[in-house]
Amino acid sequence: MIMRPGQQLLLPANPVFIAFSLVLALFFNMAVNMAWGRVPWVPDLLAVLLVFWSVHQPLRVGIGTAFFFGLCMDVHQTGLLGQHALSYTVLSFLAIAMHRRLLWFTVPSQAMQVLPLFVAAHVIDLVLRMLGGGIFPGWWMLLAPLLESVLWPLVSVVLLAPQRMAPNPDKTRPL
Repeated sequence: MIMRPGQQLLLPANPVFIAFSLVLALFFNMAVNMAWGRVPWVPDLLAVLLVFWSVHQPLRVGIGTAFFFGLCMDVHQTGLLGQHALSYTVLSFLAIAMHRRLLWFTVPSQAMQVLPLFVAAHVIDLVLRMLGGGIFPGWWMLLAPLLESVLWPLVSVVLLAPQRMAPNPDKTRPL
């Protein structure tokens, strides 16, 4: 792949690190749900990480992974089975569809590019909840995709840090 000028060459991502970060995000979502309940404005960290890894590692984290973690969230919330699974699957599909184009942008521009993906996932979640007989969570739910988009640069810096480290650092190599 042709890199944009000034972009740093990254090491391959460790599959154990990818799995650990996704499981940690799942546990974080579960802890937030147990502590605060289903608050509509809280960002979904698992969705942010699924989009991040679907963009940066589409061969390792794909639609099947998103479906599995969506089912885990559905079972945890004891809601409509498949609600999160469908929204995470659509989210992962859209992220994989745009991953080559997205990587050409700077990180703040990427945050603006993934905002419609997060909005689409929350709309799917809302529509399925309403069709299942749930109540409207309120207009505060519009804040969640914005917060997820704001988290994108922080997640990018933290999750790409291990790939930026040199395997054998010395004083003569810039990598």
